Amino acid sequence: MINEKGLTGFNLKYLAVVFMVLDHIHYFFEFTGKVPIWFSWIGRMAAPLFLFCFVEGFIHTHNRKKYFLKIYLISIFMGLIQFGFYNVLSPAVRGDGFFPMNGMLSSFTILFVVMQGIDWIKQKKYIRGLVAVIVPLVLPLFMYYLVFQPFINAGNQTGLIFANMISLSVLPLHTGIADGGTITVLEGMVLLIFSYCKNKKIRIYVWALFSLLINVVSLVLMGVNPNMNTLFFEAYEWMSIFSIILMLCYNGERGKGNAKFFYWFYPAHVYVLYGLSIVVYMVIR
Repeated sequence: MINEKGLTGFNLKYLAVVFMVLDHIHYFFEFTGKVPIWFSWIGRMAAPLFLFCFVEGFIHTHNRKKYFLKIYLISIFMGLIQFGFYNVLSPAVRGDGFFPMNGMLSSFTILFVVMQGIDWIKQKKYIRGLVAVIVPLVLPLFMYYLVFQPFINAGNQTGLIFANMISLSVLPLHTGIADGGTITVLEGMVLLIFSYCKNKKIRIYVWALFSLLINVVSLVLMGVNPNMNTLFFEAYEWMSIFSIILMLCYNGERGKGNAKFFYWFYPAHVYVLYGLSIVVYMVIR
């Protein structure tokens, strides 16, 4: 996969798929005690690589509407399934109460709108640009105070359930996404903004510093003691920083590959692994 010119976009994506599968094997089968923690250590590099490629795709795609719809529709599908686990699909929840909460495409959906706003601002279309940037970022506050809280105060359970369904599917909130969420949106903004620099590697260095800073701040806010045990066996999100090595090998070329593969592999492998985990759980428990 590595050649004299470095790594293409497809090379990065295929590597990210391998890292993601390792991470999700640990995620779905950790309860067995048989999957080594290093699966998830390596898996920390998957999300940053997909994020990097997603921002690159936004910059270079010839049809942003089509690109957005692919991401958005799959995110709605997965969001509705996640909502279902809380309600109609509750019998399918694994015996220990676990069910998949993978929502990276919802994070990318929000990020796409924000990036389009940043691009409009760059084109001096300030009003639409500011709206596209600000609305997705402040939407969680709007939904909480004007929708969720009134339903809670009124004891309107039906309204609350409907609002939850909407926020997990057609109108995702970055603060409510367990997989990616606010941090992913902010990191994507950093990658896009600094991609306007003449030296394209600057965005990678800035992203690395920002990511490291975010992880440090998160540990401080959670009151986590940053000892060796915590950093390697509990709060090891910081290991995503190692993806910078592969990002710096990017040669700026799209490369050859099957784009449709990535759109369908993500949800397919999640539910296949989850189904297998239910079978394994039933066997060993």
